[in-house]
Amino acid sequence: MFMPTMKPSLITTFNANLTKVKPTNILVFDREVSAVPGIVKLTVGEPDFPVPAVAKQAAIQAIEADDSHYAPGTGSTTLRQAISHFLADRYDLHYQAANEIAVTIGATEAIYASLFALINPGDEVLIPTPTFPLYATMVEMLGGQAVTVPTAAPDFVLTPAQLEATLKAHPKLKAIVLNYPANPTGVTYSAAQLKALATILAETNLIVISDEIYSELLYTGHHVSIAQFLPGQTLILNGASKAGAMTGYRIGFIAGPAELMQKVNMVHSIMITAPSDPAMAAAVPIFGSEAGQQATLEMKAAYQARRDFLTGALTKLGFEVATPNGAFYLFAKLPAAAGSDDVAFATRLAKEGRVATIPGSYFGAGGEGYLRLSYATSMANLELAVTRLTQFLAKED
Repeated sequence: MFMPTMKPSLITTFNANLTKVKPTNILVFDREVSAVPGIVKLTVGEPDFPVPAVAKQAAIQAIEADDSHYAPGTGSTTLRQAISHFLADRYDLHYQAANEIAVTIGATEAIYASLFALINPGDEVLIPTPTFPLYATMVEMLGGQAVTVPTAAPDFVLTPAQLEATLKAHPKLKAIVLNYPANPTGVTYSAAQLKALATILAETNLIVISDEIYSELLYTGHHVSIAQFLPGQTLILNGASKAGAMTGYRIGFIAGPAELMQKVNMVHSIMITAPSDPAMAAAVPIFGSEAGQQATLEMKAAYQARRDFLTGALTKLGFEVATPNGAFYLFAKLPAAAGSDDVAFATRLAKEGRVATIPGSYFGAGGEGYLRLSYATSMANLELAVTRLTQFLAKED
């Protein structure tokens, strides 16, 4: 069989920024431990629930109606109206469907389009850590520099003092990325904490890229967006992947002031032309119907029960767990007897204990000595994981 081989001298022709991009440790580690026979995986940040029936039916109806032509680049009018309703109804945020909302190919494209619209070579972007590593990767791909600021347990939130110090030390800062409820910690910001940060940011020209993809999975209290306090400088990122268990449908969105969205949409429309019609149809009831909201609430109740079980079990085993009020992750500090090498511990736990987690250091500074455990899996799997973890720790002593 003929297999094409690239001309060797072409190796020098690629975008130089790609040399800064390293393989994602999370994916590499997950792939390696997945080869262990019978392993229980607490690695994947993906809902284990089926797509709600109301969303499936909407997609089927769109297909049967031959909804198969180019949609507007910013997404179907129906979906943008549903998103506008969703933001107003849930969070008292008011964005016009016509020119302040764009439907993206998942939140991932939303992150990239937002950063692309802002970053010039050498620009700096503030990213509190530990956090989802893709933010820094994208900044570096675009020729920018990620300025990471480690946050501290147990809150894992950026403080006003840290923000002020970073602003003074980095005059080239162009933007700040916030993710809350957070991956990997599950913690979030209170209204008071966000207001304090917004008060400082209002004196700057920084754009806030606020990734709120887990906003519907908040267990106590009510999610508040920093856009409440800083609407003129904020781009909100969200989507159907987590709240609707629709990761494969790839429906996200960006909302922001029309002038900001005009620039973001220039990037967005060139990248994708338009989202998929049936996928957008499926997302409409997730954002715009009581049935969609009820489906999310039922999933959230199950996640909360899993969180409570796993938090209690890990605490009894000597882990210190960050208070997870949202998303579906626990960020657990290793017991003192286990040492602080999270990569080595997670590797042994996978190969010898047959429980797969993600080392906390993969999420940046401040994550060393922690494990991220996803409870987006069945209670039966969580119970088996705790049993195996208990046995593994007993052998480690």
